[in-house]
Amino acid sequence: MFPHAGGSASAYRTLSGALAPTVEAHTVQYPGRQDRMGEPVIDDLHTLSEQLVDVVAALPKPFALFGHSMGAIVAFEVARRLEARGLVPTALFLSARRGPDILREDSHHLSDDTAFLAEVSRLGGTAAMILDDPDIRALALPALRGDYKAVETYRYRPGPDVTCPIVALAGNADPVVNVSDVENWAGYTTGSFEKEVFEGGHFFLEDNLDAVVARIRGTLTVSP
Repeated sequence: MFPHAGGSASAYRTLSGALAPTVEAHTVQYPGRQDRMGEPVIDDLHTLSEQLVDVVAALPKPFALFGHSMGAIVAFEVARRLEARGLVPTALFLSARRGPDILREDSHHLSDDTAFLAEVSRLGGTAAMILDDPDIRALALPALRGDYKAVETYRYRPGPDVTCPIVALAGNADPVVNVSDVENWAGYTTGSFEKEVFEGGHFFLEDNLDAVVARIRGTLTVSP
């Protein structure tokens, strides 16, 4: 599982617990946060994906990939690299992210702290204590800015995409991802494509846990 911008492995604690024990969840910890706080943030998604391929390739098989928001792009880019090695995921779950070639000229990572944090807060999903506590905010800002830069400067590189099924998940009230833009993912796999829309905003996973778990298990044909 690949977290959103500013997120850490703990972002998937609830989802991982709900999937257990029928689905064994492994969550990536990006550099620059929690137990990797002393490492520099990687602000390029292609570089980050390259560094994660060997880690994911070593996981038990069969496997599927799940990414939310920024994590969806990372999951897609990791899947492309894995398939080039002959390792094909059972499924690729891409949540709250438009297709990779739909560009928006955003530069929130260059904003001052007040404007930047207002944008982060607008999307929800970030604990209020992170935004309100000066000490915690100072620790969180480098990872947030680095991740936002990575997302806002990402450019899709044409080449082989994936052959595995893609399941795109979206919130019907997401302020930054249109449901129609999520359908764009269909063009990046030679396998099947399915889309499911849930009630909620950018972090709809939090309010639709049971339905998301059912969707993942159903796609992987795993019974509770």
